Amino acid sequence: DVQLVESGGESVQSGGSLTLSCVASDYDISGECMAWFRQAPGKERERVAIISGRSVTNYLDSVKGRSTISLDKSKNTLFLQMSNLKPEDTGIYYCATNFRVLNDGGITGGDWGQGTQVTVS
Repeated sequence: DVQLVESGGESVQSGGSLTLSCVASDYDISGECMAWFRQAPGKERERVAIISGRSVTNYLDSVKGRSTISLDKSKNTLFLQMSNLKPEDTGIYYCATNFRVLNDGGITGGDWGQGTQVTVS
């Protein structure tokens, strides 16, 4: 089965930066749609960034201009680079694939990683 393992989450000062990684196993990410989500305690899950099989990207409004989603297809790895981090960016970040995009832009189902914690102070 598809296995996704996130890493790179850490505690960082406001204004700092980080890069999250998601390594896929038993799955070739080439041409696939993948996304990063996050969830903070007491808040609904947000889709941070998505990249289509054609490498078209889209971002949550609050992270536009300071986030980049990308793939290294040769290594089956998805990345999320974030800069100018804010406390509001705190949460558990998940990568996902094989999901269904709903008409309202939301996502259901799919294969998910276990998440990596990002804390911004």
